[in-house]
Amino acid sequence: MASARVTGSTVDRVRADGPAERRGRARDWAEIQERMLVPLYQDVYRRLEVGAATSLLGVGCRSGLALLLAEGRGAQVAGVEWDEELRELAVARGLEVAPGGSLARSAHSVPRPAHSLVTVFEQSPTPALVAWSAQRTLPGGLLVLADRGPAECCESTAVLEVAHRHTPSEDREEPAPAALESLLVSAGLRPSMAGRVVCPFAYADLDSAIRGLLATGLFDRAEQQAGAALVAKELEEALHPYRCPDGSVRMVNEYRWVAGARPDPDDENLGRSGPSRG
Repeated sequence: MASARVTGSTVDRVRADGPAERRGRARDWAEIQERMLVPLYQDVYRRLEVGAATSLLGVGCRSGLALLLAEGRGAQVAGVEWDEELRELAVARGLEVAPGGSLARSAHSVPRPAHSLVTVFEQSPTPALVAWSAQRTLPGGLLVLADRGPAECCESTAVLEVAHRHTPSEDREEPAPAALESLLVSAGLRPSMAGRVVCPFAYADLDSAIRGLLATGLFDRAEQQAGAALVAKELEEALHPYRCPDGSVRMVNEYRWVAGARPDPDDENLGRSGPSRG
């Protein structure tokens, strides 16, 4: 069968190459997986009216497609990316992207100290990353966080179970309905806008689907625990219900995002003192 031949190529390559296979995952992200999130990027930019007046910093910008879309709307863009291979791909696209390093060190490497809009499109952002990103936001500016929607709204939930199965429970990070808003509040921002958007994950074939999903990094811990070959084999099995008659793979997922405003000190002072009297 064609499916067995295509799937076998991925599983056999992972089994043969092991850790070396990961060196190509930055390109797999850029060429296969990154475009799956374009509806999310576009919804955020449309709702927030990103344009020539926007100075945008993409935190965890990966290979930079989200930045390119914002630049296409006239925004001034810059990024921060921790993965060296992804950062090199973004720079090759003509983007200004600083290395992440530690949060403390990367604060000094960002080309501009503060921006009117900061985006964190990484899944399950940590409180430390959100706090750092909030500090890169101008007074009155916005910080956007995004994550997968509820499990029942994401067909990839069954596929992600492969990662959960081999990941210690204490290391799992699940999106919760109010988690993103809580992260904004804990960073001192006021949630001001939110959205939900459907992001179809569509792949030409099973091989592309496995490569794209592995490029997300969500399966890294599972591979460390169970081995790359086993994870690839289980991914192959989990993806079978989403195969189309032509051999392509399609899953529909919901993503949600929230925007939080950084308080403007002038507005806060005015609120505390009340209107001035002549």
